[in-house]
Amino acid sequence: MKTPAWLQRRMTPAPDSAVAEELRRGRSPWTGAVHLLWSMWIFLTPLFSGGYDARWVLLTLLSYPLFLWLYAKVLLAPRRHGWRYAIGMAVLSLALLRWYPSGLSYFVFGCVMLRIAGRRPKLPHYILQLLAMNGVYVAAAAWIGYPPQMLLWVPVMTLVIGIIINVEHASQEKDAALALSQDEVRRLAATAERERIGRDLHDLLGHTLSLIALKLELSRKLFERDPATSKRELEDAERVAREALAQVRSAVTGIRSADLAAELASARLMLESSMVQLDCDPPPDELPPEVERGLALVLREAVTNIARHAQAALARIEFAREAKTVQLSIADDGRGGVHADGNGLAGMRDRVRALGGTLSVDSPRGGGTRLLVRLPLAWRDPLPPLRAVPNMIDDDAADATGKAEARA
Repeated sequence: MKTPAWLQRRMTPAPDSAVAEELRRGRSPWTGAVHLLWSMWIFLTPLFSGGYDARWVLLTLLSYPLFLWLYAKVLLAPRRHGWRYAIGMAVLSLALLRWYPSGLSYFVFGCVMLRIAGRRPKLPHYILQLLAMNGVYVAAAAWIGYPPQMLLWVPVMTLVIGIIINVEHASQEKDAALALSQDEVRRLAATAERERIGRDLHDLLGHTLSLIALKLELSRKLFERDPATSKRELEDAERVAREALAQVRSAVTGIRSADLAAELASARLMLESSMVQLDCDPPPDELPPEVERGLALVLREAVTNIARHAQAALARIEFAREAKTVQLSIADDGRGGVHADGNGLAGMRDRVRALGGTLSVDSPRGGGTRLLVRLPLAWRDPLPPLRAVPNMIDDDAADATGKAEARA
């Protein structure tokens, strides 16, 4: 059955509504509906106040659908309008107060949802709003003749529940702000790194490429008149190009060497946002770039698994460097019980195996998980020296380069 268009329009959340905010946080739009369980008191109140009768049934059939509509509008309407529907719940309760004691639940909902609906006033302002609304209730209930205990427990209940909801929402807003600040920190860090790399490459290559272009132009002009000088200029240009290549490789190695430190910082952000305390050692210095890159990728996957699946409160990252090996240990105090390799663990094993290392997992059920990675520092032969790179130049050119450098 297709939903009518007019109902779809009315049930579409406003961009600044409570439902839209939940959707932006990746939560279900039905999360707020769980609070409707408290409305069961509407159906239980007659058990304590004289029983069910035809009047109660009639007023329930007339008022409860209206209450549900007001509840939905509080969550779907723009914040600047939502408070009206919360006040509407309280007005509905007061209008039925003489004949329908079950309607006191509507009043409690109105007081509590005033915080959800509005522009999020500060706690003192919200308490003043609750006091004003409860003052109206007490005056109306006393005029109708409600017993004294009813004049006391309704204001107390609205104040207690309202303050609890206020504190919970304030905590959620701080968590959302923290998540945004973490995303902003990552974005700014990435931007700063790109700018640094750009500056480094400009400083390295700008002058060098200009010099190479100048020497090649001079060689072209001297090619007919003075071949020997033209050849020397070509050799100088080749030497400068090789030096520039060595500098670029050194710079790239420096960029790669920051991977592990960056992953540790990212791990701390991820785990702390998941309420997991992290204790970690500083990474070892002067690791081979391939080894450090491999450890960084393993660390990223392991920390992601802790945040998503471990249900841990504490995590520990330790490094140990020996003469020919480096060791990474990642432990948590979560639920454990990891006995089969999932996609993440299988990928880590493949990556460690490709580097010539070993990975072991100790994960007793209820005893947390400890992942131990051991990698050799020299997992493959070192790269050949720059002058001996094959397939780059022929032997004659290499000899010419050596002679040009000797002359220089």
